[in-house]
Amino acid sequence: MGWYREHVVPRIVDVACGTKNTDPSRERACTGLSGDVVEIGFGSGLNTRFYPPSVRSVAAVEPADLAWRLAQPRVQASTVPIRRVGLDGQALPLADDSFDAALSTWTMCTIPDLDAALAELRRVLRPGGTLHFVEHGLAPDESVRRWQHRLEPVQKRVAGGCHLTREIVDSITDAGFEVAEVDSFYEEGAPKFFTALSVGVAVNPPAVTAP
Repeated sequence: MGWYREHVVPRIVDVACGTKNTDPSRERACTGLSGDVVEIGFGSGLNTRFYPPSVRSVAAVEPADLAWRLAQPRVQASTVPIRRVGLDGQALPLADDSFDAALSTWTMCTIPDLDAALAELRRVLRPGGTLHFVEHGLAPDESVRRWQHRLEPVQKRVAGGCHLTREIVDSITDAGFEVAEVDSFYEEGAPKFFTALSVGVAVNPPAVTAP
């Protein structure tokens, strides 16, 4: 990681993604989580307030040491045991079929190889396990999409590789997940190019065995 990405971006994300406007979507994404959960892009722990009592433990994947330090007050205040288990969502140091659920909030936009990360989540999730997500991506309206394409190069430089034009739900489906529910909308209180959100749950289907 470069100095800017390691020491500045985590503070930007902590502020930009920690506004009250994001709380309803975070709460929706966390609803229904249970058992052992792996959270990619844990950041500064902004989701910890919304873990339901049914969550037994959280394995946090977070590349930035500063973000993990910023998270410590929230980690310590959480009633759910949280441990940092890795730095890279594209290569999870976790056993196959070892988690009941996964959580990703405003994370899939920044992972360089999203397909690899989604494949890793499928690997570590038990059959029938769920991926809960809230992500921003390509807007439904062409006029907003044009602005997203114009601004994406700047966004990627300023926000640590954040893409504005990824079709997140399609990527989740292409990875083999079955999307059980999804709601796409513009979050109020910020420009549309950044707030075309999708909140949903996808299921890791059982492997198909040959007859």
